[in-house]
Parts: sequence; structure tokens; C-alpha cells
Amino acid sequence: MDSMKTFSKDEIRKLEPAEKIGLLATVNGEGEPHITLITSIQPLSEKELVFGEFSYGLSKWHVRNNPKTAFLMMTMDKKLWRGKALWREKKREGAEYIMYNEKPMFRYNTYFGINTVHYLDMVSCGGRETLPIMSIIKSVLLTRISGRNKKISHDTPLNDISLSFFNRLDSLKFIVYVDGNGFPEIIPVIQSIASPDSVLFSPAAYSDEMKMIPEGAEVAIFAMTLDMESVLVRGKFRGYSRSRFIKRGVVDIDWVYNSMPPVHGQVYPPVELMPVEEFK
Repeated sequence: MDSMKTFSKDEIRKLEPAEKIGLLATVNGEGEPHITLITSIQPLSEKELVFGEFSYGLSKWHVRNNPKTAFLMMTMDKKLWRGKALWREKKREGAEYIMYNEKPMFRYNTYFGINTVHYLDMVSCGGRETLPIMSIIKSVLLTRISGRNKKISHDTPLNDISLSFFNRLDSLKFIVYVDGNGFPEIIPVIQSIASPDSVLFSPAAYSDEMKMIPEGAEVAIFAMTLDMESVLVRGKFRGYSRSRFIKRGVVDIDWVYNSMPPVHGQVYPPVELMPVEEFK
């Protein structure tokens, strides 16, 4: 997928609006992948990207400690761009700061004004893609025919609400793993379905890229709707096996994260609530 393509002037203009899907994948301190919805991400020049920060989640912490990132931008007509970039710096003033805060989405939003602009240098980009709709439909059918894993205990990562959301027909899903060069890699995995403790998917869509995910790798899967509801899960990729004669990949979920503002946070394993004992 990766190559050294640059953004054309037309692509820069097309990807300016915040009304698109924008994803940023990062790597945490343990070398595990993370992925965040950042609709403000856009090309600034042929080989430079920017995104605006209005809330401080894990991704902004990760890039300061590990600048290797991956990005995905998808417009409303289902055209998408994927690539890799190195985080360079952040600013709280300047032309891009003004540009973001003059956009209607942020200018008139009391709660979500842009307070920081992040700059990234592009390493690679595969150019414009179109979602392979027929392959995705085939993969969805194969995944669902293969069946779901059964619930194995009362203490499972996904509750009924998260499970129902993840498996909605209109939800979009993306998987990310860390490649041999330490960069995250984003692949659409719209065909995936979740059980209480795992995620299953047929590799019929994006098959060449899916087979590059190492068995045993830690992967993250981000699920979202166009209403901007989202949930992030992470776990071990168990590789491919067959169920009902259908090849499918299995990810065992061991971590769930609420990625929706205004309060980001770990959902599973449960985090103990600590009393506030000091006030400043």
C-alpha cells in the first residue's frame, strides 16, 4: 500500500474540510498500537500534515514519546488516503491555529475549539483509494456465516451496549498493528463482528494486507459510526483458522477504551476509582 506519493493541490483542497473521517494511529510506551478519530487531520502541503487538538487523549501523549504514526482520511464519497508520518511539533499560535479556529465546526463550538495544532512530516502515502465494496460485502457475509465465538465467562470485555454498537450494519471498523519498522499500519476491516471477548473477520477484503499481520501481534480495532460514536478495543491476533469451512481471523480482546469526548478513558479492565484527597 505504501509508496512515496505526495499530495496534489486538488487532494489538499479536497481533504481540507473537517467533515470527513480522519484517523491517527500511534504507538504507546509498551509498543502497542492505538488509534484515534481526528477529523481535523489534513494535508498542509505536498508532504506535510496537520491536525487540531481540542481534547487531550492518549494519542497526543504517545506522539510526544514516539513520533511514528499512521493516518487515514476518508471523504464522504468513500475515497480514502492512507500513509505514515512522523510527528514533528505542536504550536498554540500561527497561521494554522487561526485557520482551524475559523472553520465553522470549531469557530461556533463552545466546547470543542482548537487549542493546539500538531505538525507531521509525511513518510509515505499510497494515494487515493476507493473502498472495494464488493470484496467487503463478500467478507461481511463470510464472517457472519462463520459464526461467533461463544461467551466464555461473566467477566467479558464488551458489554451488551458496546457489543450492539460494534456489530451495527452501518459501523465502520479499522484494524491497526505495528509493522517491522515500528510504524503503525491501518487497514479497513469493516467486515468484522464482535463477540463478548473477541473480534472475528474474513480476510477476503484487503487480503494482501491482512496476511501481513503477524500471528500473536497486538492489534487495535476502532469501531465508529457516522454519528461519531466510537469504541476502541485491543488484543492478541490469534491468526487464521477455519469455522464452517470459512477462513477467518480472530482477535482476543483484553482491553477496551472509550475514545469519545469529553471524557476519554479505559473501560476494561475496570480502573479503580481513587478518591481525591488534595485540591489545588
